[in-house]
Amino acid sequence: MTEDATTQLLQKVARQDRAAFREVYKHSAAKLTGVLTRMLRDRAEVEDALQDVYIRVWQRAVQFDGARGNGMGWLVAIARNVALDRLRARPEARGMSRVVAYGDNPDDDPLARLAAPGLAAEDRMQIEGNARRAVECFGELEPDRAAAVQGAYLEGHSYQELAERFGVPLNTMRTWLRRSLLRLKECLDR
Repeated sequence: MTEDATTQLLQKVARQDRAAFREVYKHSAAKLTGVLTRMLRDRAEVEDALQDVYIRVWQRAVQFDGARGNGMGWLVAIARNVALDRLRARPEARGMSRVVAYGDNPDDDPLARLAAPGLAAEDRMQIEGNARRAVECFGELEPDRAAAVQGAYLEGHSYQELAERFGVPLNTMRTWLRRSLLRLKECLDR
């Protein structure tokens, strides 16, 4: 689905259009489930969180401004925020666990997390190829930057937590993450 189509659907959802809401769900549920799964790593919690995401989408679609950003990005941001809220509510969230630098554990193959049992072999190969490319690009980042990106976007740590962990000011952490994401994008576009 194109970004224009997603934006148009979200504008219809803002007017309480249930058919548009079903289309948004149909075209975004798999991606948002992936985001939630990477962050929460608990199937039952992911299912509950996905429901929370779509409740927020329904309630807050009127706040979506297509001129300021794309629809899928807005949906992913909601999913990420729901996951962060849930992670912070966990009892163990009081103390942040160590951020593992990318590649610290050779047994932790990031491609193994992509298990998708109902996909056709061709689709799985394409996903694994894209993931391998992402892993290669990730490896081009400095280790502390890679660990910060992992902590923020895969483990759900806040910018403040990461700034404290790495002993840098909050704005520096934001800069690290923004520049690292730009470098990843440039690498993936090559």
